[in-house]
Amino acid sequence: MATQTTAVQGRLTFLQVAIALQALSLLFQAVTAGMLLSSSHGAVLHDVGSRVMYGASMLYVLAAILAWRPGGGAPHPILYASGFLVLASVQVVLGIAHMPSLHVPLGVVMFGLSVLALGQVRVAGQPTHR
Repeated sequence: MATQTTAVQGRLTFLQVAIALQALSLLFQAVTAGMLLSSSHGAVLHDVGSRVMYGASMLYVLAAILAWRPGGGAPHPILYASGFLVLASVQVVLGIAHMPSLHVPLGVVMFGLSVLALGQVRVAGQPTHR
């Protein structure tokens, strides 16, 4: 018999925390990208932030797997998380190659997708009222 675990009302799930961390790291990247234009510290912060963002993307994949397998959740978040990790990999390559014409728009898209994923998992975790 399969069991399905649900989030306790008012508590965040590991998947929600992972996506929120990813979204926050992408927002930090946008801020530090702007700092690149006006501060010598911007490059260092953007480099550190890129590592955090990539780690957050890997954490998102792990959280999606854990929400699916032991938790009895749906498998489609694993595809979203894996796709996002691919985008993060492309983003890192574009940044290293100094291709801002592709790097910046992809960062904007990634932030938007991350916020959408967070909203989707928040709505899915809400109890239905009858």
